[in-house]
Amino acid sequence: MSKNTKRKGNLKYSILLLLLLAILLITSTYAWFTANQTVKVSSLDVNVEAKNGLQISADAKNWKTILQKQDILDAVYTSNTNQIPDVLEPVSTAGDVKGGLMNMFYGTVASSEDGDQTLTATKETDTKGTEGRYITFDMFLKVDTETEIELTSNSNVIYTGMQDKGLQNAARVAFINEGTKGSTETSAIQQALEGVSSMIWEPNYDVHTQEAVTYAKQTYNIDTQTTGAEQIDYSGVSAQIDEGIKLSEANATDNGTFFKDVTPAISTKKTPEGNSTFMTLRAGITKVKVYMWVEGQDVDCENSASGSDISFSFELSIKE
Repeated sequence: MSKNTKRKGNLKYSILLLLLLAILLITSTYAWFTANQTVKVSSLDVNVEAKNGLQISADAKNWKTILQKQDILDAVYTSNTNQIPDVLEPVSTAGDVKGGLMNMFYGTVASSEDGDQTLTATKETDTKGTEGRYITFDMFLKVDTETEIELTSNSNVIYTGMQDKGLQNAARVAFINEGTKGSTETSAIQQALEGVSSMIWEPNYDVHTQEAVTYAKQTYNIDTQTTGAEQIDYSGVSAQIDEGIKLSEANATDNGTFFKDVTPAISTKKTPEGNSTFMTLRAGITKVKVYMWVEGQDVDCENSASGSDISFSFELSIKE
């Protein structure tokens, strides 16, 4: 066996990140679930497993094979904004990155005097700890040679409760490559915020509940179907909205100042058909910032989806 073949075999690995979000929602008369409503998290487990040569860390110093929620919350270093909240609410983003962080916006829907539903939005700030409306954290990956990895077909977002109400279809995950440093440059990679763009993953793009299909037509004039649906490119919020915009006009075509069309870099069906290209890790330590949220601008983020339990799970492996 050649050295190159042996090295490739040693580098085969798989990362399994499983977040179990039990999300309890109360009834609302508005979209976005924002009117006097919160999204309770009754349990949240974070487990990251690294195998066959890949090392993973929450702080680029303590390397292990399994990374858990408490490791992420306990990580200590300057610029740490690991955020795993006790309460979640829908937010929106166009995926823009500034200073290594992704711009996230919290939307509020109200009824105008003429009966229209209008949207305003405020800029969010990543804050270390258990506050916030979405999940974000850093993970550090270490490899000895340049390695191309994929998002495997085991990756998904599913409902875990008694009834499927479709909230998982509004979920998103984003990854920002903050750069790679040498294996001994711990402090430098901890502070790295070099990422200039995000890679958004949309799971379950091909399925919707009947309620979501109706909502898409009535609110956004979008035609879709419950199964075998085509990808719907949504308009993510890209700037703060101080004056209410009609939900029917909350898009990049009608209001390009506040919205951008988003085409996810990775889109997978409810039953994934294979692995997806992810990113190439350079030799050394790579910092990857992860965001997980419920996208308020998604047609599946509608009232009847309340009361859902969802689980985020993704697995990364070397491309063979």
